[in-house]
Amino acid sequence: MGGNGSGSSTRPAGKATVRAIAAEAGVSIATVSRVMNGHVRVAPDTEGRVRRAVARLGAQAPARRGSATGAIYVRCPYVLTDYFGVIVSSVAETLDLHGRRLVLSAGDAARATQVLPGLPDDPGIAGALLIVPPEPERELEALRAKDFPFVVIDPRTPLPRDIASVSAANLTAARSVTAHLVELGHRRIGVIGGPGDWLAGRSRLAGHTSALADAGVLPSPELVRSIEPTAGWGYAAACELLDLPQRPTALVAFNDKAAVGALRAAYERGLRVPEDLSITGFDDIDLSRSTVPRLTTVRQPLEEMGRMAVSLLMRLLEQHTVETLHVELATELVLRGSTGPAPGSTG
Repeated sequence: MGGNGSGSSTRPAGKATVRAIAAEAGVSIATVSRVMNGHVRVAPDTEGRVRRAVARLGAQAPARRGSATGAIYVRCPYVLTDYFGVIVSSVAETLDLHGRRLVLSAGDAARATQVLPGLPDDPGIAGALLIVPPEPERELEALRAKDFPFVVIDPRTPLPRDIASVSAANLTAARSVTAHLVELGHRRIGVIGGPGDWLAGRSRLAGHTSALADAGVLPSPELVRSIEPTAGWGYAAACELLDLPQRPTALVAFNDKAAVGALRAAYERGLRVPEDLSITGFDDIDLSRSTVPRLTTVRQPLEEMGRMAVSLLMRLLEQHTVETLHVELATELVLRGSTGPAPGSTG
């Protein structure tokens, strides 16, 4: 695969590997990557050694500091429908405005690909946007330790302070949903939550619990289910909750898809929505406006999340001082026909 030193003179132009350049210059692969991407955290003499090695090996010249070269790697290991599709579309449009090329890795197949460790060594990649990354926190920390610029959109797990992220204000949003139901007289509220290891799921459960506490209600573990956020899982969880000896008068679902599953479970049991049972969703995707009744839900600023993440990444790439690395965007409670007063309540 590639020698270095005296044997490098026969290497075809532009084919030198980062490893070969590092060996020729006597520096680490990570240092070569930083010079290739135009980072400022490289001593001038070290940068000069790398550039001279590149010239000797006949490789493509590294990016100059502050240049607009280098693509942005966007990783979304999920099917690009609804929630994820809106975010990725917004990211793509915003990157285009910045004149940046996008390299997209998406879909279920992308989840099985281990790519993060190699990103800093790819001279064609300037930075990355990681959407709900399934990788453990230690892999993200390792990527940050290599001084590689990246931003996490909607983090799955809590992140260290020095890893940039953009998300919705999940706790506040969930609290507003449950407070709305409490005002309508509901006290026995079932929760169809997301996966237990998702940061968004834990934050929303905390918001729900907080709103109940304000009303003097202790949360009941029997009223909480953790699911994969799909209509099928939402249906199954709603069936369990609605078949309890004392069923809930309202259900709060992790997303609109799960809420649609809950609507089906209610319909099969002859429960009227919202007269007998209130149901809420989250996200405000098109589906929420297509149900009967239409869903009360939380509107997440999905497009703004994409735009904000790109903006934050551009600032990191340009070496600007970034004081707020964890950005939470405000949400909006959208009231529609799927919520109403609790049965027997005048609220």
